[in-house]
Amino acid sequence: VVKEKNRMGECPVWEERENALVYVDINSQKVCRWSPVTNEVQSVSVDARVGSVALRQGGGYVIALGTRFAFLDWDTQAVTTILELEQDKPNNRFNDGKVDPKGRFFAGTMAEETAPGVRARRQGALYTLFPDHSVIKQLDQLDISNGLDWSLDHRTFFHIDSLSYAVHAFSYDVHTGKIACPKLLYHLEKEEQMPDGMCIDAEGKLWVACIDGGRVIRIDPETGKRLQTVRLPTPRITSCCFGGKDYSEMYVTSAYDGLDEATLAKEPHAGEIFKITGLGVKGIPQNFYAA
Repeated sequence: VVKEKNRMGECPVWEERENALVYVDINSQKVCRWSPVTNEVQSVSVDARVGSVALRQGGGYVIALGTRFAFLDWDTQAVTTILELEQDKPNNRFNDGKVDPKGRFFAGTMAEETAPGVRARRQGALYTLFPDHSVIKQLDQLDISNGLDWSLDHRTFFHIDSLSYAVHAFSYDVHTGKIACPKLLYHLEKEEQMPDGMCIDAEGKLWVACIDGGRVIRIDPETGKRLQTVRLPTPRITSCCFGGKDYSEMYVTSAYDGLDEATLAKEPHAGEIFKITGLGVKGIPQNFYAA
């Protein structure tokens, strides 16, 4: 549905109030918004790689860029820094993020590659930004903090550390925002490659984007079994969310960075955004950052 190619399209969020899909292109340092009505993509450039975007109750968005949390005012394109983190780790940047059921923004970091396929291990962490702008570190020694979501009963937090090739479940205290007691939920099969972004559907099942696996998979968190695989027409599938007027459509982002010229020539859809219909299941609206 979006032909305008992203170097590293990520973190799609359906915004009901704008009837639009908001997402980031991490490596182009842009926050983007696509209208299915006009088919137009608008974007705001920022001064660092932007790992995630989320809706904000006060209007505009909360974003995680470089190693800082910030607000983005869409109309003025102003970016206001809330807090800087990890200033001792100049090679780190924020990656995926999402707002929890109580309006707190969870986002995690990762080390950038220093050469193709080379990165310092266990440099990442997962943080929670509270509505009063305080921050706690929930996890550390992560490789690539990635996809995240919460169970429908708000008792479980799901998280992906990509280089573990797995989805983990944590107990989650909705009152404090704290997570604890990780357990392995699902380990990806070889052909599924590496887990990236993730979302939950209205039946409480998880959808995981498989980067370099060219697919999204549906997992049952109760049994830890894969229920469904939907293949996409390009390999670097990065994230997914539900949207549309009744949240019955799935939007899927992709990337072309990381593909060599020979592969790119054979992958005309790399970096585009796709819509999957007919899944027979709906999603749920995104939470707003409560400030």
